[in-house]
Amino acid sequence: MRAEDLGCAALGGAAGAALCFLTASLRARAVVEIGTGTGVSGLYLLRGMAPEGVLTSIDLEPEYHQAARQTFRDAGFAPGRTRLIMGRALDVLPRLTSGGYDLLFVDAPRAEYPGYYEHGVHLLRAGGVIAFHGVLAPRSDPARRDPGVLAARELARAVREDERLVPTLLPIGAGLLVAAMRG
Repeated sequence: MRAEDLGCAALGGAAGAALCFLTASLRARAVVEIGTGTGVSGLYLLRGMAPEGVLTSIDLEPEYHQAARQTFRDAGFAPGRTRLIMGRALDVLPRLTSGGYDLLFVDAPRAEYPGYYEHGVHLLRAGGVIAFHGVLAPRSDPARRDPGVLAARELARAVREDERLVPTLLPIGAGLLVAAMRG
Protein backbone atom coordinates (compact mmCIF):
# COMPACT_ATOMS: atom_id res chain seq x y z
CA MET A 1 0.00 0.00 0.00
CA ARG A 2 2.79 2.47 0.86
CA ALA A 3 4.55 1.69 -2.41
CA GLU A 4 1.40 2.34 -4.40
CA ASP A 5 0.79 5.62 -2.53
CA LEU A 6 4.31 6.82 -3.35
CA GLY A 7 4.26 5.61 -6.95
CA CYS A 8 7.01 3.03 -6.70
CA ALA A 9 6.78 -0.68 -7.46
CA ALA A 10 7.27 -3.06 -4.54
CA LEU A 11 9.46 -6.12 -5.01
CA GLY A 12 7.48 -9.29 -5.70
CA GLY A 13 7.38 -12.25 -3.34
CA ALA A 14 9.45 -14.62 -5.51
CA ALA A 15 12.31 -12.15 -5.91
CA GLY A 16 12.03 -11.28 -2.22
CA ALA A 17 12.27 -14.94 -1.23
CA ALA A 18 15.39 -15.26 -3.40
CA LEU A 19 16.98 -12.27 -1.63
CA CYS A 20 16.14 -13.71 1.79
CA PHE A 21 17.65 -17.04 0.71
CA LEU A 22 20.82 -15.34 -0.56
CA THR A 23 21.37 -13.31 2.60
CA ALA A 24 20.73 -16.37 4.78
CA SER A 25 23.08 -18.52 2.69
CA LEU A 26 25.79 -15.91 2.94
CA ARG A 27 25.14 -15.36 6.66
CA ALA A 28 25.21 -11.73 5.57
CA ARG A 29 26.18 -9.14 8.13
CA ALA A 30 26.71 -6.20 5.77
CA VAL A 31 24.37 -5.57 2.83
CA VAL A 32 23.99 -2.58 0.52
CA GLU A 33 20.72 -1.88 -1.26
CA ILE A 34 20.39 0.66 -4.05
CA GLY A 35 16.77 1.78 -4.28
CA THR A 36 15.16 1.87 -0.84
CA GLY A 37 11.62 2.21 -2.08
CA THR A 38 9.21 1.72 0.81
CA GLY A 39 11.35 -0.92 2.49
CA VAL A 40 9.81 -4.08 1.04
CA SER A 41 13.05 -5.43 -0.45
CA GLY A 42 14.87 -4.29 2.69
CA LEU A 43 12.57 -6.48 4.79
CA TYR A 44 13.42 -9.54 2.72
CA LEU A 45 17.12 -8.77 3.03
CA LEU A 46 16.93 -8.16 6.78
CA ARG A 47 14.93 -11.34 7.41
CA GLY A 48 17.73 -13.44 5.92
CA MET A 49 20.65 -11.53 7.43
CA ALA A 50 22.52 -12.46 10.59
CA PRO A 51 20.85 -10.98 13.72
CA GLU A 52 23.64 -8.41 14.11
CA GLY A 53 23.65 -7.55 10.40
CA VAL A 54 23.19 -4.02 9.11
CA LEU A 55 21.40 -3.04 5.90
CA THR A 56 22.71 0.11 4.21
CA SER A 57 20.09 1.44 1.81
CA ILE A 58 20.62 4.30 -0.63
CA ASP A 59 17.91 6.39 -2.28
CA LEU A 60 17.39 9.97 -3.45
CA GLU A 61 13.81 10.28 -2.24
CA PRO A 62 13.24 11.41 1.38
CA GLU A 63 9.63 10.13 1.23
CA TYR A 64 10.92 6.63 0.47
CA HIS A 65 13.25 6.73 3.46
CA GLN A 66 10.39 7.83 5.71
CA ALA A 67 8.18 5.02 4.44
CA ALA A 68 11.00 2.45 4.76
CA ARG A 69 11.75 3.50 8.34
CA GLN A 70 8.10 2.92 9.20
CA THR A 71 8.10 -0.44 7.38
CA PHE A 72 11.17 -1.60 9.30
CA ARG A 73 9.76 -0.33 12.60
CA ASP A 74 6.39 -2.05 11.97
CA ALA A 75 8.25 -5.33 11.27
CA GLY A 76 10.10 -5.07 14.61
CA PHE A 77 13.59 -4.27 13.34
CA ALA A 78 15.64 -2.03 15.63
CA PRO A 79 16.79 1.27 14.11
CA GLY A 80 20.44 0.15 14.47
CA ARG A 81 19.84 -2.64 11.93
CA THR A 82 19.44 -0.13 9.08
CA ARG A 83 21.45 2.77 7.75
CA LEU A 84 19.54 4.88 5.25
CA ILE A 85 21.65 7.16 3.10
CA MET A 86 20.02 9.86 1.06
CA GLY A 87 21.88 10.58 -2.13
CA ARG A 88 22.71 9.51 -5.63
CA ALA A 89 24.04 5.95 -5.41
CA LEU A 90 26.81 6.57 -7.94
CA ASP A 91 28.12 9.29 -5.60
CA VAL A 92 27.66 7.25 -2.40
CA LEU A 93 29.08 3.87 -3.48
CA PRO A 94 32.71 5.07 -3.87
CA ARG A 95 32.61 6.24 -0.22
CA LEU A 96 31.67 2.79 1.14
CA THR A 97 34.25 0.27 2.37
CA SER A 98 35.88 -1.67 -0.45
CA GLY A 99 35.60 -5.43 0.15
CA GLY A 100 33.37 -4.87 3.17
CA TYR A 101 30.00 -6.21 2.02
CA ASP A 102 28.40 -9.62 1.70
CA LEU A 103 25.71 -8.60 -0.79
CA LEU A 104 24.80 -5.65 -2.97
CA PHE A 105 21.22 -5.52 -4.25
CA VAL A 106 20.18 -3.10 -6.99
CA ASP A 107 16.57 -2.18 -7.76
CA ALA A 108 16.80 1.25 -9.35
CA PRO A 109 16.58 2.81 -12.84
CA ARG A 110 18.20 0.30 -15.20
CA ALA A 111 19.97 2.96 -17.22
CA GLU A 112 22.46 3.29 -14.31
CA TYR A 113 23.01 -0.47 -13.78
CA PRO A 114 26.41 -0.58 -15.55
CA GLY A 115 27.71 2.13 -13.19
CA TYR A 116 26.35 0.31 -10.14
CA TYR A 117 28.08 -2.84 -11.36
CA GLU A 118 31.44 -1.05 -11.74
CA HIS A 119 31.31 0.41 -8.23
CA GLY A 120 29.47 -2.49 -6.63
CA VAL A 121 31.89 -5.29 -7.46
CA HIS A 122 34.61 -3.45 -5.53
CA LEU A 123 32.44 -3.43 -2.41
CA LEU A 124 32.10 -7.23 -2.27
CA ARG A 125 34.16 -9.51 -0.06
CA ALA A 126 35.34 -12.84 -1.53
CA GLY A 127 32.23 -14.99 -1.91
CA GLY A 128 29.96 -11.94 -1.82
CA VAL A 129 27.05 -11.56 -4.23
CA ILE A 130 25.83 -8.73 -6.43
CA ALA A 131 22.18 -8.88 -7.56
CA PHE A 132 20.27 -6.78 -10.08
CA HIS A 133 16.48 -6.80 -10.17
CA GLY A 134 14.43 -6.18 -13.31
CA VAL A 135 16.93 -7.26 -15.96
CA LEU A 136 14.21 -9.02 -17.98
CA ALA A 137 11.60 -6.28 -17.80
CA PRO A 138 10.09 -5.20 -20.00
CA ARG A 139 10.43 -8.02 -22.45
CA SER A 140 11.13 -6.28 -25.66
CA ASP A 141 12.13 -6.53 -29.26
CA PRO A 142 15.93 -7.05 -29.50
CA ALA A 143 16.07 -4.07 -31.85
CA ARG A 144 14.57 -1.75 -29.23
CA ARG A 145 16.85 1.19 -28.39
CA ASP A 146 15.41 2.05 -24.95
CA PRO A 147 18.22 3.24 -22.59
CA GLY A 148 17.12 0.87 -19.82
CA VAL A 149 17.04 -2.12 -22.14
CA LEU A 150 20.45 -1.21 -23.59
CA ALA A 151 21.90 -0.79 -20.09
CA ALA A 152 20.53 -4.20 -19.00
CA ARG A 153 22.17 -5.79 -22.04
CA GLU A 154 25.46 -4.01 -21.34
CA LEU A 155 25.28 -5.14 -17.70
CA ALA A 156 24.60 -8.76 -18.64
CA ARG A 157 27.53 -8.76 -21.05
CA ALA A 158 29.91 -7.16 -18.53
CA VAL A 159 28.94 -9.55 -15.72
CA ARG A 160 29.23 -12.58 -18.01
CA GLU A 161 32.71 -11.52 -19.15
CA ASP A 162 34.00 -10.57 -15.69
CA GLU A 163 36.37 -13.36 -14.63
CA ARG A 164 36.06 -12.31 -10.98
CA LEU A 165 32.38 -13.33 -10.99
CA VAL A 166 30.27 -16.47 -11.31
CA PRO A 167 26.93 -15.22 -12.72
CA THR A 168 23.46 -16.66 -13.27
CA LEU A 169 20.11 -15.28 -14.28
CA LEU A 170 17.17 -16.27 -12.10
CA PRO A 171 13.96 -15.99 -14.15
CA ILE A 172 11.81 -14.89 -11.22
CA GLY A 173 9.75 -11.75 -11.12
CA ALA A 174 11.23 -9.27 -13.56
CA GLY A 175 14.50 -11.24 -13.66
CA LEU A 176 17.23 -11.34 -11.05
CA LEU A 177 20.80 -11.30 -12.35
CA VAL A 178 23.09 -12.55 -9.57
CA ALA A 179 26.84 -13.05 -9.52
CA ALA A 180 29.14 -14.35 -6.80
CA MET A 181 32.63 -12.94 -6.31
CA ARG A 182 35.21 -15.69 -6.71
CA GLY A 183 37.10 -16.25 -3.50
